Amino acid sequence: MIQERIEKNIGLLGVLTAVVISIGGLVEIVPLYFTGMVTEPAPGVQPYSALQLEGRDIYIREGCYNCHTQMIRPLRAETERYGHYSLAGESVYDHPFQFGSKRTGPDLARVGGRYSDEWHVVHFMNPRDVVPESNMPGFPWLATAKVDAGGTAAKMRALRSVGVPYSDVAIAAARGQVEGKTELEALIAYLQGLGTASKSWKN
Repeated sequence: MIQERIEKNIGLLGVLTAVVISIGGLVEIVPLYFTGMVTEPAPGVQPYSALQLEGRDIYIREGCYNCHTQMIRPLRAETERYGHYSLAGESVYDHPFQFGSKRTGPDLARVGGRYSDEWHVVHFMNPRDVVPESNMPGFPWLATAKVDAGGTAAKMRALRSVGVPYSDVAIAAARGQVEGKTELEALIAYLQGLGTASKSWKN
């Protein structure tokens, strides 16, 4: 009788559905905020270097996340192709995270060290020179554009305000680390670090 009354009252059904979904969401989400595995960096994970941080911003600016994910799911098909599934503690310093949702290209969560810097240079200039079937566009302008060294320290200070542990020494040295570097060098530095910091999943 009660079930029939709820099903015939669309407004009541909608309210009760929202209540049930909210309770379920709270039960699933709230505990994560108190779990160290999610809120603390995995062993070995450090904040991005100044050059990697600039490379990450270029990655975002050029829309790389539209075609590449950075999240390997715990499915056999994915772990056999890309490596161990992603851990929450590997992304605690990412603001915003780059998990992505579409794979026109391969997942990049563990691409660091898989190819040489020279391979990446050729790949960004013309992807089909190293992957003939690739539909990725080239990014040749990155090889000549210089990183704006004047803004790196400010980015690091902003990230420190949200919990990324950049020291005063690291921030002071940021300009010198990126000055004169090309955007391509910065982007490659970022990619070469992906998935290499934490080896806790190997234990």
